[in-house]
Amino acid sequence: QVQLVESGGGLVQAGGSLRLSCVASGSIRSINHWAWYRQAPERQRELVAKIYVNGVTEYTDSVKGRCTISRDNGKNMVYLQINNLKPEDTAVYYCRGTISANFGYWGQGTQVTVSS
Repeated sequence: QVQLVESGGGLVQAGGSLRLSCVASGSIRSINHWAWYRQAPERQRELVAKIYVNGVTEYTDSVKGRCTISRDNGKNMVYLQINNLKPEDTAVYYCRGTISANFGYWGQGTQVTVSS
């Protein structure tokens, strides 16, 4: 079992920045890669960024150049830095620890609201 707890969301004006944090506990050695997803109202959950255990990162096109995903292995933390926030970034952001293509763990989510 892996437990994930996100924090760092909030209300921010367009153009601002946030750093989301995810603390992991449990059987984290089983995790293949970590990711941040988001889900806006009435929309499907979508991948924002992922980071593999070897440090390789991937980003969805809409956040490239504005987001950085990172890990602190010593603290079992995963971060998502988002700069130049836009109203369309408003969503609940979820941390995910993925073990395989069809299996992983989700956090409870943290709300990000960007005002125009």
